Order: sequence, then structure tokens, then C-alpha cells
Amino acid sequence: MCMGFGCNAAGVVGCRIIDSPRERLLAILTNSFVPCNGRFPTLIALITMFFVGTGGTFGDSVLSAVMLTGVIVFGVGVTFLVTRLLSGTILKGVPSSFTLELPPYRCPQVGKVILRSIMERTLFVLGRAAAVAAPAGMVLWILANVSVNGASLLAVCSGFLDPFARLMGLDGVILLAFILGLPANEIVLPIIVMAYLAEGSIAETGSLPEMKALFVSHGWTMTTALCTMLFSLMHWPCSTTLLTIKKETG
Repeated sequence: MCMGFGCNAAGVVGCRIIDSPRERLLAILTNSFVPCNGRFPTLIALITMFFVGTGGTFGDSVLSAVMLTGVIVFGVGVTFLVTRLLSGTILKGVPSSFTLELPPYRCPQVGKVILRSIMERTLFVLGRAAAVAAPAGMVLWILANVSVNGASLLAVCSGFLDPFARLMGLDGVILLAFILGLPANEIVLPIIVMAYLAEGSIAETGSLPEMKALFVSHGWTMTTALCTMLFSLMHWPCSTTLLTIKKETG
């Protein structure tokens, strides 16, 4: 679970140390309720804009930290709750004991560790990210720049999703941004800004007050921000995590 705060995919891989297949599957399925590094920017930005303020004072920073901690605790609570529900229904079984053996301590070979990390980990992650991000970027560009009857495909899709999104306290643009953000949760807010500004490429505003003004002009309220935060916390994992889950579960 703690590894999931950095990356849910890493948290899924970390479940290998659990011997019981049932409990390993439980841990894998509930790992995504822990907010990963890609979701923190969205959570922090929304907390700052709609619940704390953008004054930048020490009190604002403390309040932001407290609220973010509350969101994290809520996510952990949902993890325990869903685990409990699954354990009592479709994944019933007898709890097993867990023993983690620590290997003997050895002096680390710094150079070898750094080289191995670069070659086997960093390049692998970058390659996978490029393989996923390139097609996603192409799809996003097509949706934003191809028009039908004077409206971009992005606007058409968001309009179609709007009635369903309203049931969750969102709008069609927000829901579409989460769908298009499947490759990486970090691009959800930029996609929302791009759609609201009707631009043909990933967009950003100069500051949080400008972003808040843009969101408010499109109907955002504190309720919308809260629903977006909850949806960000509990929606589907990113594509890298999904591929990792498929690999780990067969």
C-alpha cells in the first residue's frame, strides 16, 4: 500500500511478497485506492483553489496539508473497507500469516546499483511511457483538432458524456479528461483546461487563480471540486498499472 503512494504499478509489483494467492489478489485489486504520485497534483490544485485559497500563507499551507492528509486517510479507509467486503464475498478464505525474512546485510556496490537502475529500470519505464503516451497524444490531438459541424470531436464527446457525468457531480469535460488521462493521471487537469479554452493542444494557465476563474466560469463549485477529488481518488488506475495487473495476475 505504501509503495502505491509513489506509483500504483510499483505497489502492484510489491504484492509479490504475499504468499497467499487470494490475499495477493486482494492487495492488487485495492492498491489503486491509494493516491499515486500522478493524482497528487490534481488533489493539491483543487484543494488550494476551492477549499483553502491561493494566498500562500503559512496557515493556508497547513490547512492544505491537513485536507490532503484527510483525503489520503479516506483512500486508505476505502482500501480496508473494499478488502473486507471482497474477503467476505467473492474472495472468501482463511487469513494466512505473513513472515518476511530479511537477508544478511551486505555493503552496497554503489556504481553497480546506479548502472543497473538506469539500464534496467529507468530506460524500461521511459520506453513503456513513450509507447503509451505517443498513441494517447495522437488521439488527443485528433479529438481537439478535427471538427464535425463546426464543433471539435472533443466537444462532441464531452457533450455526449455530460448527462452521465452530472449523475456523479461532474460535467462531460471532466469525465472525458479522466478517460483520456488513462495513460497518465498527470494530464487530467491540462486536458480540462484545454477543453474549456477550446484550444487544439495541451494547455495551461498562468496561475491557480486564473485556473479557478476558468473553472468557475464553466460552472464549477466547491461541490464539483469535491466530486472531482473523490472521482480522482477512486477511479480506474492508469494504463501502466493496468498492464502491470494483467502481467502479475496472468
